[in-house]
Amino acid sequence: MAFKDLLVLVDDGAASAARLDLAARLAAQSDAHLTGLYAVSDMMLPGYIEAEIPAELRASRRKGVEEQTARAANHFADVMRQHGLTDRSEWLSAEGDPTIAAAVRGRYADLIIVGQPDPDRDRDQPVAQPADLLFESGRPLLVVPYAGRFSSIGERVLVGWNGSREAARAIGDAMPLLTRAKRVVVMAANPKPGPRGLGDEPCADIARHLSHHGCKVEATHVATDVVEPGDTLLNTAADEGCDLLVMGAYGRSRLRELVLGGMTRFMLHHMTVPVLMSH
Repeated sequence: MAFKDLLVLVDDGAASAARLDLAARLAAQSDAHLTGLYAVSDMMLPGYIEAEIPAELRASRRKGVEEQTARAANHFADVMRQHGLTDRSEWLSAEGDPTIAAAVRGRYADLIIVGQPDPDRDRDQPVAQPADLLFESGRPLLVVPYAGRFSSIGERVLVGWNGSREAARAIGDAMPLLTRAKRVVVMAANPKPGPRGLGDEPCADIARHLSHHGCKVEATHVATDVVEPGDTLLNTAADEGCDLLVMGAYGRSRLRELVLGGMTRFMLHHMTVPVLMSH
């Protein structure tokens, strides 16, 4: 099944333009509809403080938010025209927490395109959090690094494989891109031996499955106790010139605290190429 309904999160950050351009190119390639979501989280103040703020100041604050939203909407419209998506796009603005807004609206999309938070810039302002969206939206995410521009997406794909349910789900969710890719490399980092592991030929079975879908696929594995598995994946992506990494996302909900797996946490912090994640 092809991607036909995409959601991209738009904000005021420097990385938003590159993310929107990537989303537009992906929508054009897939003949898909693209929705841009701009969520504004106004500063929440206790009622007794809010009541003391002069009406003029409240009006000025509201006007500033409206002007910000209008600038973002105009930029979205310009990008849609550039990519021929004017008739296949939609602009939405919402008030409230960006993660919650994206999780709710994302349930009506095939893929959510979200930015990797910038630890230097996004620390003091609300932006959508990919780690939370993985659990709350029920949809796969395409997480775009905050640094860099990406001239292609899905032409050369690296798939991180460990035989898990989450990895299998990620491959299924990424199939529209995998079947169109010029090259797919499936790699296991430090594969476990034995019947509960990946066997004597790690990645052979999943590569065979992908080949049945017409994917141009290769299988490989790396065993090392010197380099961390996350670094191994990113190093391979760079060496092979990959423009997309596909992997499962691991974690569980403990009360309201999300506990991420080590590889998922590592990749959300250190990604150098767009990563399609699925939980």
